Amino acid sequence: MSAPVSFCGLELAHPIVNGSGTFDALAAERAFGAELYERFPFAAFVSKTITVEPRAGNPPPRLWELAAGMINSIGLPNKGVERYLAEDLPRLARLPVPLIVNVMGFAREEVATLVEAVGARPEVGALELNVSCPNVESGLIMGADPGEVAALLARVRPLTTKPLIVKLTPNATDVGAVAQAAEAAGADAVSLINTLRGMALDPRTGRPWLGGRTGGVSGPAVRAIALAQVDEVARRVAIPIVGMGGVQTGRDAGDLLSAGATLVAVGTESFRDPVAAARIAAELTRFAQGAASLVAELP
Repeated sequence: MSAPVSFCGLELAHPIVNGSGTFDALAAERAFGAELYERFPFAAFVSKTITVEPRAGNPPPRLWELAAGMINSIGLPNKGVERYLAEDLPRLARLPVPLIVNVMGFAREEVATLVEAVGARPEVGALELNVSCPNVESGLIMGADPGEVAALLARVRPLTTKPLIVKLTPNATDVGAVAQAAEAAGADAVSLINTLRGMALDPRTGRPWLGGRTGGVSGPAVRAIALAQVDEVARRVAIPIVGMGGVQTGRDAGDLLSAGATLVAVGTESFRDPVAAARIAAELTRFAQGAASLVAELP
């Protein structure tokens, strides 16, 4: 397996984690029982997005398969923070790896409520802030504007000593500037890329297929974009980066690490193979060994 890595004070067995919302550990526990704990594929577990109030998510249909990935219009369904802390967190705390909780609010005060409540729990190793939503007060997408990100961090950074990871949107004019603003305001790490907005049409009617009309494009189709944005951010910040976007193999993971990522998140590939991350971690070791041998042979 890949070498251990230290990330924001968390000691991880290897650099492969999951993308938020792409692996349901509680459903996996029901399906696989104790085997889940014996063969858990990730070095840390990132929860699906939690909001203050419960959300039903978007109406179906919610998924569309692409030739090189998929579009999802799930809509962030969740129980809300109170039920998550009471019902899900105690079960997720039994996982054999550190827990990172992803939170999202539609205003700074909502995010502050989430950070304060979740950050107070000892089971939580770190928090990931999903800033891809609009701020209802300003109308701006929080993660697309450096000023919005800085203002959000200024509000929530004093509320917890837990590491804060800012999940950046790829739809920013200057993703490097947003990452710099997050770092300057106290973020411990950034993660990218989130999904890109896309649409699918029903071939019979010509109307939007997805119940939410549009959705997030992920999978191999976005890999080159992820690589470029991770490279851009790595050249402008000193804090750790979680790179993600279309990772299917150890070579894909190695490319993101070479571009400047500290960890690599696997998302869409887990829908095809729930233990893909374990395979990718093993392939990454072989890829790194091969690359080292090649360098050693150079004149």
